[in-house]
Amino acid sequence: MIPRHQRILFWCLFVCIVAMGVFLFLERKRARDRIGSLADATPIDAPYSNTESVTLDLASDADGSVTATTRPIALPDEIAPRARALLEHLVAEYALPGSPHPLQSGAAVDDVFLLPLPVIGHAIDTTAKPTASGGNTTIPVASTDPNALQPQTTGGELAVINLRSSFVNAHPSGVEVESLTLLSMIGTLHANLPQIEQIRFLVDGQQRETLAGHADLLRTYPSHDTTIAATVPDAP
Repeated sequence: MIPRHQRILFWCLFVCIVAMGVFLFLERKRARDRIGSLADATPIDAPYSNTESVTLDLASDADGSVTATTRPIALPDEIAPRARALLEHLVAEYALPGSPHPLQSGAAVDDVFLLPLPVIGHAIDTTAKPTASGGNTTIPVASTDPNALQPQTTGGELAVINLRSSFVNAHPSGVEVESLTLLSMIGTLHANLPQIEQIRFLVDGQQRETLAGHADLLRTYPSHDTTIAATVPDAP
């Protein structure tokens, strides 16, 4: 028969082992949650030394307005990172308490890609030999589409904004609220990067029909001034 003191020692050790397992499980879960929150958090700006006055087209759900507002922000010099930083600052404004166009906090834009206009296609070069991997060699060709994107000025570009699905899935649904988000993004890029003439949207690198059920994400938007005056209610 096992002595009483050994049984007590065994159960004490058993309880300690179970408690330690539960503690480690909870600590691991907390660590994973912290890592996940960091991944979705708005990225911290790189330590750019030069702060400049930039224009953000801020939307208001109350009166359907889009107002150009200046903010002192440090931005990178390269165009694509600059465009992404502008959009992230814009969305960060909407995540502030009391925002007139409230959106969920967190990173919204995964990347911004710039393509020179006009956008051209590619065709198989029938005069070239197959590549070493067995693929075909392609050559750029001008688009035959009469509605193809053409530059309005020398050096005009198409910006492809790759939104994060976490931002899109959490976006409020509604014709006006979705349209205001797109208009504020388009206007912000237009105000600060005039070489961007056309804008398209992707979600996690894929085409998506709408932002949250209404605003069209399949079309190409012209970059233009999107400021809208506040709607004044009719007098009774």
